[in-house]
Amino acid sequence: MGSLPREEYIEQAYLFAALSERLKTNEPVQVLLNHIKHELLATTKLPMAVDYLLVELNHSGSMAEAMRRMPHYFSSFQTYLITRSEDDRGRIDIYSVLSILEHEARFHAENDSPVSLFLFQLEVLCRNRLSYDKGLEAMSRDPFYDAAWRKWMLDARKKLGFVDIADLIYVHSEHYAHANKESSDEPQVILFGEREGRIALANRRKDPLFLFAALQRQLNYPKVPRPKRADPNENLLPRLVKTVEQLKTRVKLLEDEQREKGIDLSQFYGGRKPPSTR
Repeated sequence: MGSLPREEYIEQAYLFAALSERLKTNEPVQVLLNHIKHELLATTKLPMAVDYLLVELNHSGSMAEAMRRMPHYFSSFQTYLITRSEDDRGRIDIYSVLSILEHEARFHAENDSPVSLFLFQLEVLCRNRLSYDKGLEAMSRDPFYDAAWRKWMLDARKKLGFVDIADLIYVHSEHYAHANKESSDEPQVILFGEREGRIALANRRKDPLFLFAALQRQLNYPKVPRPKRADPNENLLPRLVKTVEQLKTRVKLLEDEQREKGIDLSQFYGGRKPPSTR
């Protein structure tokens, strides 16, 4: 089970959703968090956590560092995603991360299945091309998982890249155990069910995203939110206005040249005297 009460995860989901929506106004994150803090349920610990986030943001400009210092409240996987979004060379932006964190918090509020959470988090790493090594290490420190899951994830992070995700799931499923119970010399750790094993077997040597899609279709596992494509018509009017202004400037320059007056370069120097051409 998760380490926090259900109401904490509900408020976390609201925080991440509200912050993602309001970031579009281009206001500083500190201002947005300060506003959202007053909307959160005062009986939860999240307002105090937001206060600490604000202190660290004002001091260093980083949310990840504050979250790293609150491992009792924010999971290591949440911190890892925020860290990647704050990295200029990262593959994932803050909007995608906040959407993922919102969906993960809603999962914690409504679900207690470690298999579902693992598949969700693993798809996040796969779909966004994040490091399996660091990602699985962060996942293993989540108190939602028991000792067997943590040990298996730490072992799996050394194998991913050499072994298919489908193979790892299949050999630790009930389907594999039933099919090989007579030939197996040592007991395997069983973490996945019969149906998960069958679906993994059918998706061996395929794109891992096909595996996740099949699990979601067949067994109703949670889907990872995908980044929304920018609407090409969203900023159409401002672009048209800018283009018209540029055309007007060009037409005026052509008219000045046709009148044999030459082009007045002083307008481009903001009142300064243009350099001599001699």
